[in-house]
Amino acid sequence: MAAPSAPKIDIYDIAARLWETADELRANSHLKAAEYAIPVLGLIFLKFADSRFTQMEAQLAGKSTGRRQIGKADYQARGVLYLPEQSRFANLLQLKERDNLGKAINDAMAAIEEENPAIKGILPRTYQSLTNDTLVSLLRSVNAILGDIAGDAFGKVYEYFLGKFAIAEGAKGGEYFTPTSIVRLIVEIIEPFNGILDPACGSGGMFVQSARFVEEHRNGKNARLSIYGQERVDETVRLCKMNLAVHGLEGQVSQSNAYYENPFKAVGQFDYVMANPPFNVNKVDKAKLEGDSRFPFGLPKADNANYIWIEAFYSALNAKGRAGFVMANSAADAGGSELEIRKKLIAEKVADVIVAVGPNFFYTVTLPVTLWFFDRGKRGKEREDKVLFVDARKIFRQIDRAHRDWLPEQIEFLANIARLYRAENVEIAAGSTELNAASFPDGVYVDVPGLCAVATLEQIEKQGWSLNPGRYVGVAAGQDDGVDFRARLEELNEELEKLSAEAAALQERIAANVVELLS
Repeated sequence: MAAPSAPKIDIYDIAARLWETADELRANSHLKAAEYAIPVLGLIFLKFADSRFTQMEAQLAGKSTGRRQIGKADYQARGVLYLPEQSRFANLLQLKERDNLGKAINDAMAAIEEENPAIKGILPRTYQSLTNDTLVSLLRSVNAILGDIAGDAFGKVYEYFLGKFAIAEGAKGGEYFTPTSIVRLIVEIIEPFNGILDPACGSGGMFVQSARFVEEHRNGKNARLSIYGQERVDETVRLCKMNLAVHGLEGQVSQSNAYYENPFKAVGQFDYVMANPPFNVNKVDKAKLEGDSRFPFGLPKADNANYIWIEAFYSALNAKGRAGFVMANSAADAGGSELEIRKKLIAEKVADVIVAVGPNFFYTVTLPVTLWFFDRGKRGKEREDKVLFVDARKIFRQIDRAHRDWLPEQIEFLANIARLYRAENVEIAAGSTELNAASFPDGVYVDVPGLCAVATLEQIEKQGWSLNPGRYVGVAAGQDDGVDFRARLEELNEELEKLSAEAAALQERIAANVVELLS
């Protein structure tokens, strides 16, 4: 008789329970979300390291000989952090409330770094900012709730907490965390297998999802990612390195300003570039960028860094390289010098796929965004003079009133549109079969009004070199949003007249104030 199988662990239920406990403790402390995030993530990391160490300790037991004792090098050779006794989770749990718990945990983190130079300087040392009561509750909760998980499950818990803290921190959270569903679509479309550069890497989500993609698609191949990241904020660099470590990944993450610094000599070097850069940044000192080979099409005259990023992504690719990145909607139609740069990019036949994403996918902005995909390897292929446009604004799952994401089958479906366009096989592991059949019943790419369209470079030129999917995709047949067009137009006209009247009144007040000041 077969032994009963162990009950399946719902890792997201576990993560949600731990978050609820941790958030309740934060609510009863004096700390802001930003101050609380790093210590909590550090304890999740420590529990992960302790779990791995305990497993390896059991595997190595009995392998000591009279001439050679098992030691630190044996753990590290197997990719496991070596934990000194003072850093073991069980020993921290035994500390009394009257002890200085904050100092004890700080010392435990310092001891781990001392024994493992690869993670030197990344673990938090801010535990003395938390009260003993809070630390005792956190240690016990992390130990109890995460006690039965292992391996990649810790990485999923870490990602879950990054997302939750990003929501809690609002705009600041968006600086280091890109929503996982957005990252997964970028990964599924560019299909990264080798060297990846993210010049705005935040907490490293692009790297984590790329590694997951490689694991799912290796098909027996010994594929391993080479990871290169840039991040301006020191605290975020540490978050990224912890995130990599908790997922069993290693890479080079440089604390540097991507506008002015190029630590990896990136021009023409990378197979893949992925990023979610900050949008519409002004005050970049373009005088420092003159003559920089990362900007082969010239620098934009507008006080806006969007096209500085776009050129940097393009120039980092090798002759077969692919890029996928998030960009402000305005960049698709920007005029002036930005239009001239966009013309040159399109003429280079590098723009491959453009995806319009609806509002409320990001924690920092409610506005819709666009995903851009470059492929320098499409020259000489049937699609070299074409660009695929996808309008995904009506595809989403509503999480709550203010947030949306994509379900796994929706991500797979959107990526399958790109696969069909490239004449590749579709994937159905995530459950996209029905969605695929509804739009592409014959299993080959066709334009679908309201969803996707392939445009030639000649068509794009006629549209003023716009890369806005709405210009090409059109509207689905019979699509009706239930709004009376005439009534809505009258409402909008009335609102415009009202705003114009208010603007005129404000202009008169300003003019009167100026006259008064001058007299």
